[in-house]
Amino acid sequence: MTSPTEIGHWVDGKPFAGTSSVTAPVTNPATGQVTGRVRMAGGTDVRTAVESAAAAFPAWRDTSLAKRAALLFRFRELLNARKPELAAIITAEHGKVLSDALGEVSRGQEVVEFACGIPHLLKGGYTENAATKVDAYTVRAPLGPVAIISPFNFPAMVPMWFFPLAVAAGNTVVLKPSEKDPSASLWMAQLWAEAGLPPGVFNVVQGDKTAVDELLTDPGIKAVSFVGSTPIAQYVYTTATATGKRVQALGGAKNHAVILPDADLDLAADAMVNAGFGSAGERCMAISVAVAVGDVADDLVDRIARRTRTLRTGDGRAEADMGPLVTAAHRDKVGGYIDAAAAAGATLVVDGRGITGDDGGTGIDVSQGFWLGPTLLDHVTPEMSCYRDEIFGPVLSVVRVDTYDQALDLINANPYGNGTAIFTNDGGAARRFQNEVEVGMIGINVPIPVPMAYYSFGGWKSSLFGDTHAHGTEGVHFFTRAKAVTSRWLDPSHGGLNLGFPQND
Repeated sequence: MTSPTEIGHWVDGKPFAGTSSVTAPVTNPATGQVTGRVRMAGGTDVRTAVESAAAAFPAWRDTSLAKRAALLFRFRELLNARKPELAAIITAEHGKVLSDALGEVSRGQEVVEFACGIPHLLKGGYTENAATKVDAYTVRAPLGPVAIISPFNFPAMVPMWFFPLAVAAGNTVVLKPSEKDPSASLWMAQLWAEAGLPPGVFNVVQGDKTAVDELLTDPGIKAVSFVGSTPIAQYVYTTATATGKRVQALGGAKNHAVILPDADLDLAADAMVNAGFGSAGERCMAISVAVAVGDVADDLVDRIARRTRTLRTGDGRAEADMGPLVTAAHRDKVGGYIDAAAAAGATLVVDGRGITGDDGGTGIDVSQGFWLGPTLLDHVTPEMSCYRDEIFGPVLSVVRVDTYDQALDLINANPYGNGTAIFTNDGGAARRFQNEVEVGMIGINVPIPVPMAYYSFGGWKSSLFGDTHAHGTEGVHFFTRAKAVTSRWLDPSHGGLNLGFPQND
């Protein structure tokens, strides 16, 4: 057995060991083997990273948009050529299957590509002769050093929701990834360096709450982007705004899909399995509640169950459909929700407890992996904990209602408002639903309505703290602030002769 790899930080354009001797294990969830020890930053280490970002900010702010865009394009090309490397790192530390990891990287890359258009995205307005010989215009200026605190479930995509736009807009970044899967962030930091990003513009500090609290309170950090559970999102928002920072804190979810009687039940059943069990349910856009309207429930549950039983849970490197959960503790927590649902009267249609992962014929020992298979619960009621709480695992609950109005009321009464979907062939019903439902992202015959990068991602109610969503136009506005300029020039200036074709630099 090889010794665990030591995983450190990235500060000022190079690896940084830090001063703290505290470490935490990094585990391959498919085998249960400790593969690394990640160094946990103390306050001094975080301040060193913030100071590096602050020192790099003036020069990066003054770098032309043309040069920033060119660097973003180089990063994009490197990422596109080497994304299988990043996907393999994600699978090894998170556990998700390789195809899912590749999809994660590709969705993050969409934001990189959107950020390549930063010269257009930062265009201001201009009014000539607003008063006599007075011109008025607006510009969008970067904030300074910004912090990104990302979760374990998407160690590449979630940071890429934020840092491409932050960097493109002229800010510098300190990223704090999850300590459960820390290596993807270091890989991306190295890629930035290869693309030519100046030292200090992109930094990575590993750690836990100690590092988070330092970032939330350090006066050098001007804004914080966060994705995680609702209680922590609320804590991040309250703590960081108290020190004058701009904050976008995306929290948890309990996403419902409404299946109306006229829906294509094969399409709906496929969607419920894909959206409920993909990435082992460890995503904030997972469908965790299927709301069966009218008399479709028995048929729908049967179709979902038949599909669910064909799924192979195993090592993500070996062509499995679904990988393990991220830790043994999380696996046990999810199993506890299944226990509680059965005790409360839910019907356990497909039970994922107690399974053994498939090694895919590789001979790798997966007996100690963190396995829990896809689970389907029927006759779930809103009083049950499996309905109330965000489980963050491969558990799909079916709630039966009689009418569309009952389904709508169920969703709107829920404290979360991240994503939802409706399955129907009735355009009028779909249009009514998108107008009446109190949720930030809506799918019509689409189970996971994650917007394209040029739109913004984020929910309502307890799924978002702050006014600004991720990426898209709102992301550009989050990482910049407007200046209104009024100017008067009494005499024009002129220079010498130059017959060369004008160039942007």
